[in-house]
Amino acid sequence: MTGDYKPFTYQQSNGVFEGMDVDLGQSLAKAMGVEAQFIKTSWPGLMNDFLEKCDIAMGGVSITLDRLKKAGFAESHMLDGKSAIARCTDTAKFQSLEMIDQPATRAIVNPGGTNERFARANFKRAKLILHNDNVSIFEQIVQGKADIMVTDSSETLWQSKQHTELCAINPDKPLQFAEKAFMLPRGDVPFKAWVDAWMHMQKETGAYQQVFNKWLK
Repeated sequence: MTGDYKPFTYQQSNGVFEGMDVDLGQSLAKAMGVEAQFIKTSWPGLMNDFLEKCDIAMGGVSITLDRLKKAGFAESHMLDGKSAIARCTDTAKFQSLEMIDQPATRAIVNPGGTNERFARANFKRAKLILHNDNVSIFEQIVQGKADIMVTDSSETLWQSKQHTELCAINPDKPLQFAEKAFMLPRGDVPFKAWVDAWMHMQKETGAYQQVFNKWLK
């Protein structure tokens, strides 16, 4: 996991990981009778690090056709399309993709993941600002150094709670469909079946909802 994507994964200054997917990862490991070991990666390096070092990739990973060329996925456990977040005083200006994609708009994005791919595919006139630090990226909007960011709806809700100056824009009507799931080794049928069964039980017993409510409500 990247350790830079609240509320799913965040690495503290002491090296300890926390977040929704950290809790789920520890629960999954306990159910398997093993100890979870979290490996720090980056969004550009996610696939290579997963293939070379890890058994599973977590931390708000979205299912994409590109990733499916090299890896498999467990059954999706969350619907989470792209939504915009901006200063609350500016939300009326950014109610649609057409309204966002204007020459005067400064759209900030973290490189290497689905956010950058979405921005490059949909913003042809807006100015794109690449910002490598996903932890401080929303402060750039607060400080007026950028106008808007399009990211997963769950993150816009989380960040709007952390920054009172920012508002999620129509998170219940995302600009694009997406699902989150755990990335698994391609073709490992027994492992996928085990993870899927575990998640099904987590949802049916309410354990998943408890973790979801802890981090996203």
